[in-house]
Amino acid sequence: MTIALHAHRENDAARRGRFVRLTRCMRVLPIVPTLLFLLVFFIVPVGEILQGGLVGADGQFGLAQFERIARTPVYAKVLWITFAISFMTAALSILLGYPVAYMLSRLSERVRERWLLWIMLPFWTSYLVKTYAWMLLLSKTGVLSTIALSLGLVHETSGTIPSLTGVLIGMVHSMLPLAVMTMLPVMRGIDDRLAQAAETLGAERSTSFFTVFLPLSSPGVAAAGLLVFISSLGFFIVPALLGSPRETMIAQLVISSVLELFDMRFAGALSTVLLVCSIVIFFVYDHMVGLTSLTGEAPVRQRGTRSKGLKLALLMTAGRLSAPFVMRRDPAANPGARAMSPLGLYTFVIMALLVAPVLSVIPYAFTQSDFIAFPPKLFSTRWFGTFMSSPVWQSAIIRSFEVGLGTAVLSLLLGFGATFAMTRMPRRASKPLFALLVAPLIVPRIVVAVGLLYLFGRFGLTGTNLGLVIGHTVLAIPYVVVTLGAGFQRFDWRLDDAARVMGASYLRRITSVVLPLLMASVTAAFLFAFLVSFDDLTIAIFVSGGINSTLPKQMWDDIQLAVTPTLAAVSTTLVILIALVVAVSSWLKRRTR
Repeated sequence: MTIALHAHRENDAARRGRFVRLTRCMRVLPIVPTLLFLLVFFIVPVGEILQGGLVGADGQFGLAQFERIARTPVYAKVLWITFAISFMTAALSILLGYPVAYMLSRLSERVRERWLLWIMLPFWTSYLVKTYAWMLLLSKTGVLSTIALSLGLVHETSGTIPSLTGVLIGMVHSMLPLAVMTMLPVMRGIDDRLAQAAETLGAERSTSFFTVFLPLSSPGVAAAGLLVFISSLGFFIVPALLGSPRETMIAQLVISSVLELFDMRFAGALSTVLLVCSIVIFFVYDHMVGLTSLTGEAPVRQRGTRSKGLKLALLMTAGRLSAPFVMRRDPAANPGARAMSPLGLYTFVIMALLVAPVLSVIPYAFTQSDFIAFPPKLFSTRWFGTFMSSPVWQSAIIRSFEVGLGTAVLSLLLGFGATFAMTRMPRRASKPLFALLVAPLIVPRIVVAVGLLYLFGRFGLTGTNLGLVIGHTVLAIPYVVVTLGAGFQRFDWRLDDAARVMGASYLRRITSVVLPLLMASVTAAFLFAFLVSFDDLTIAIFVSGGINSTLPKQMWDDIQLAVTPTLAAVSTTLVILIALVVAVSSWLKRRTR
């Protein structure tokens, strides 16, 4: 009897052990397809870049390509210019964006959502549309030059472009929303009671800001600086259209090596240099700040007493000077009074500068003239007719929608499974997986594009919609994971546990419990993935082929030939599309709340 009871208990324990292992396996299984996808279409292509850069013109392995780069002074100069422009873009984006993020973090959630709509519009608007707008504003016959001449402020003008100033204006305009969106979550997570405690102990509000809030928000500043800097390294649209040959960046050399010189190995070597520089930046960043700051954790550093005293004196002086600009978060405060504060007026000006260039394109789409001129002669819709009736533009629109929808579906399937699996994992296991999933957001796009060109060339995917869908999905997965991750954080897992106890299968719980409650986040992730694909130019240049272009690729080809009203009509259509997507996403978020 005792032996039988003991055997029954052992069998019971074995069954429980198998059940636990099966449960763990089921939790990990949804992320496996995403990891395999990134392994094949992200890690392998980037690895092939390293291998391709080591192959010389004679097909032998060696450092000949890198020696060519080192021996030619122009390549070192281009590399220096790339880093200088990227650093200035990151610095200006943080300096201009920090007060905006601080202001938004002090507002109530409802008021902040209204302000964020005006950041999301330029954030998601195509780089081509924004650059086209600045071409209309900063050129010799553009809006700003014409107004300055008519007001007598200048007697003659050559315009602001092409120049370094034009490049910085265009790049900061593109990257400033990213900096604000990166710093804002960290600022919102700072406990207001810490500043209130400092004020209770006698510190002025401005002093408590510089001694409490500013140090706690430094992880967000560091993360924003890193993301903006890395993103800027791969820029080529803005310097190509707003800059002169003196502002040539390394991504332009990569494109020229592939499309003009047909030198794939040298393009791989240039991409390797860019990739290695990015890795070095990460190591330096980790040593000085700590990679944990990317998750909002402040690094701990030991400092000497003398440096602490000097720092405290400087912060107190800065606090007295900046007292009018420092405010406390109070959801019950009057939003109108905050808007009229110095910080509110500054935020309004920055918002206007972000949105105005995007909207300035619209009047040119309705001009009656055959060319772009300020002020435009209104009112005509002929250029929309030219745009919609052109077989070339029709083909580009259809292909962009097909690829965009395919990308949205595939990235949502992969991203949902990965995010669902990570939320059920221990933090120690989920953090490295999350880093891998968002890695395509960190690595310069030009590096990913060249790597995919290596890979697709062997499998015949170059020039196909499938190749574009795969490439765009690599770029869209980070946005899907981040968007769904925010939704999963608010999800009550007790509902899923209750469904499991009631006997619902794994698939049944997903379709009947999880998906309905997360439909707003799922829809927003789908829309964002579609926009990432619809806006992409880098992958399209290398993968789309020369016969049928996507809409951004067709715009890129036309904008280098002439600035025409047809491009204004295309840009206006894209702006309306972005506005609709942002409005729908905001409506879904409010409905969920």
